[in-house]
Order: sequence, then structure tokens, then C-alpha cells
Amino acid sequence: MSMLSTEERIELKDPREIYAKPPFDQQSKIKMPGKTSEMIPTPNHGESSYQGSGKLRGLNALITGSDSGIGRAIAVCFAREGANVAINYLSETADAEQTANLVDDCGVRSAVFQSDLTSESNCQELINNSVNELGSIDILVNNAAYQETRESVEAFSSDLFDRIFKTNVYAPFWLSKAAIGKLPAGGSIINTASIQGYNPSAHLLPYSATKSALLGMTKGLAKLAIEHGIRVNAVAPGPVWTPLIPGSMEKEKTEQFGANTVFGRPAQPIELAPLYVWLASPEASYVTGEVFGCTGGRTPV
Repeated sequence: MSMLSTEERIELKDPREIYAKPPFDQQSKIKMPGKTSEMIPTPNHGESSYQGSGKLRGLNALITGSDSGIGRAIAVCFAREGANVAINYLSETADAEQTANLVDDCGVRSAVFQSDLTSESNCQELINNSVNELGSIDILVNNAAYQETRESVEAFSSDLFDRIFKTNVYAPFWLSKAAIGKLPAGGSIINTASIQGYNPSAHLLPYSATKSALLGMTKGLAKLAIEHGIRVNAVAPGPVWTPLIPGSMEKEKTEQFGANTVFGRPAQPIELAPLYVWLASPEASYVTGEVFGCTGGRTPV
């Protein structure tokens, strides 16, 4: 067996120090859903670090909410693993185009679709458009989410509650339902859950409730989808530095975001995306109905 030389050894770094830590006192509140260009510091999506090895070569993936944050990091990693990527976004066109450029630079195909997923017909159309543009769909990542914070129950309007549920629960259901008949045996659905589904914050009440619902949906859908040879899993992040944070939280909460983890910092999007790569790949062939936590040591999930 050959051994690596000292020069080829991977450099290990203290995980507490490799990315930005609070206070994020230069970050001001931004308009929802938020632009990557307005983030201080800019989130790390693996643009200059992630190296693929062909784990998803030739496959076609649809990733919702992939204009920025976790979704962009997943798109970058999938593309560098050889997958073509359909990029869905709500309103931030410049961010979506930047994600598409990152995908195209990997020598694979991108397709960009602007769509409001609070409509069932829009979700069905998105699946059909992705198939028409890429030729097929092998992987569905239900990543798009919406949240707003309030300080009291009375401050959460029914309209806001409805919007959060339609984005975070109904849309993954509608998209998965539309995709089941198009995904091949061996294909997969991956949902982005949250630590909020296990350890809810009061000021994120509707969002937390949707993530609890998504956990149940993941496990239930896995039992139905496997009848088609399709696996369904979820990733449950803790605090992650994305535009959703300064877009939905007040400045004083944003300044200390992630300080309550054992690392003393939030995750960067690239720290989660490799989990999605593995779950989408044939290497995870015996994995379904599972939830993988990436919470910064805050809680087991």
C-alpha cells in the first residue's frame, strides 16, 4: 500500500476558527429574501474550495431556493460532482444568475427558473420545466424556505402563518408529489429541515412548526417513495450564515448569530452541502427516512 508523502498531507485546522465569528456588527438588516452581495461577511458556498470526484456524474438535479445560501452551496457541490442543476428562486435574479454561472463554470448545464412555490400549479410547472430543460430529473432538493420573527403570538398574522406553511411544508409536498412519477429508481428527495424542528425558538413560531412538520413528512414519504425505489432524507441545520438571517432578524440578534453553538459561530453554507452530495449519491443506497443534523453541537437530531 502506498503512503502519502508529508507534502500531500491534508492541513487540519481548528473548526472554531476557520470561518467568521460573531459579533457581526457591520451587518445591517436587509430586505427579504435578501441578497448575497449585502452580506458582511459574504457567505462561503465552496466557490474556491470544494473539489468534486464524479459522485453525481451525468445526473440531473432540481434545487429550490438555490440562488443563495445553502441552496447555492448545494448547487456548486452538485455541479462539481458532475450533475446538471436546475436553479429555482423567488425574486433575487442577480443571485440566481451568479449561481448559474458557478454551475456552468463546472462544465455542466444549468437551468434557471423563477417561481413562487406557494402555488401548487407553480410547483407542478417547475418539475415539468426542469424535466423539459434537462431531459430528466434524478434528484429533488426541497431547500426553499421562508421565515419572519415576531415577539408575541398576537404579532403573527394568519396571512404570514399561511405563507410560511405554504413555502416550507406545502411546496415540498407538491414538488415531491409531482416528482415521484418522474424520478427513477435510485433517485432521491432531500429536504432541508432545521434544528428549529426539535428545539423551537418562540420568535420563529410558524417557521419552527413547519420544520417539525417537514420532519414527519420526510419519514412518512420515505415509506411511500421506496415503493418506487426512491430514497427520501433530510438535513437539519443549526444556525447558518445566509441572507435569510439579516433579512428576517433584528440587528441585535444578527450580531450574535451562532454564538450559542459549541464552535461560537454559525455554519457557512459549504459546511452543509457535502451532506446533500452524499445523500444524493449511490453511496447512500441504504439510507432513507433519516435526518442528519449539522447543528454546531447544539443538539442531537
